[in-house]
Amino acid sequence: MYKIILLIDFAEEYSKSLLKGISTYSREFGPWIFCRMPLFHRETIGIDGILKWAQEWGADGIIGQLYHDKEIRKVVEAGIPVIAQDFKERFGDIPNITGAYHETGVLGADYFLKKGFKNFAFYGFKDIVWSRERAEGYEERVVKAGHKVHYFEHKKARSSELWYYKPSSLSRWLISLPKPIALMTCDDNQGQHITEACRHAGIRIPEEVAVLGVDNDVMICDLSDPPLSSIALDVEKGGYDAAKLLHQMMKNGISDHYDIVVKPTQVITRHSTDIYATNDDHIASSLKYIHQNIEKNLHVDEVVKQVPLSRRALEKRFLEITGYPIYKYIFNLRIEKFTKKLLDTDMSVFEIALDMGLTDSKNIARQFKQVKGCKPSEYRHRYLAGK
Repeated sequence: MYKIILLIDFAEEYSKSLLKGISTYSREFGPWIFCRMPLFHRETIGIDGILKWAQEWGADGIIGQLYHDKEIRKVVEAGIPVIAQDFKERFGDIPNITGAYHETGVLGADYFLKKGFKNFAFYGFKDIVWSRERAEGYEERVVKAGHKVHYFEHKKARSSELWYYKPSSLSRWLISLPKPIALMTCDDNQGQHITEACRHAGIRIPEEVAVLGVDNDVMICDLSDPPLSSIALDVEKGGYDAAKLLHQMMKNGISDHYDIVVKPTQVITRHSTDIYATNDDHIASSLKYIHQNIEKNLHVDEVVKQVPLSRRALEKRFLEITGYPIYKYIFNLRIEKFTKKLLDTDMSVFEIALDMGLTDSKNIARQFKQVKGCKPSEYRHRYLAGK
């Protein structure tokens, strides 16, 4: 029976999801024994103290948030398999639980572009990998669409103070931004900073600033005023895969390893982004109708009936503002909704199709594969731990 030390922030939703995945793997291939070590031990006893405890307890492996310094070599040299959650920078000597951060930024940008935004901003940290690379992906996609990104990147005193910010300087920056603006934050904590600062400055959300976080930490998102939209990640699958890798390292040695990459899955829309950034009332009405009726077997003709324009005129204006023909916008949104049900429920492809008012489940499965590159069942298996 393997004994594992978990050096993780047990209050974070991200860490809780990791633990769910680790626990699932342990039930299937264990059981394992776990020692939950609070993060403050990094500061109080350091790597030497953690290593001493691990050796005295007879630990077979460690998963945790570790400082990115040369001290980690002591654990490697002791022969204890260790996987690091890269809360600041990726390690080179040991495997990381990292993320497709660039891809997450692109997803956020695409989400806002589809809503018709022309102004964009990003709020985060330059000196932390998951913030920096999310910003890079966001900016790359925004620039490709012909726009620019406004930045506010604050410095932190230390890693334990990511929650800290100065509302006055942040409010001044928010007031200076062109409106309406699509603002992506590096995580949900920073998203809540923005909603608080906007309230402090009398800026309306989402009418003037639409705010999108990352992690989909439901508690933080719901505590935000208004509730915060966020990008969900396949963290539980990451925990499962990390446990699988650790098991492999404990059995076969620590030299052969690879990084665990947590991917974004979908945007969870709440009130903070529930708007379409266009001055064209007809396009705004069309977008609202599409989003309200996407779970029906919606057709372009039904959208055209909602506005006093010819199909040709509406198609032209819709393409100019959103960058997509109406049929393609409906298609993409339908796949997004289908994907959400695929990950959030145990419904079969046939049942999801019926739930969305579609009679041909084979057709939606074929369309899904065109977009995602695999069958729905394969996608579900890829992103859900133990499925």
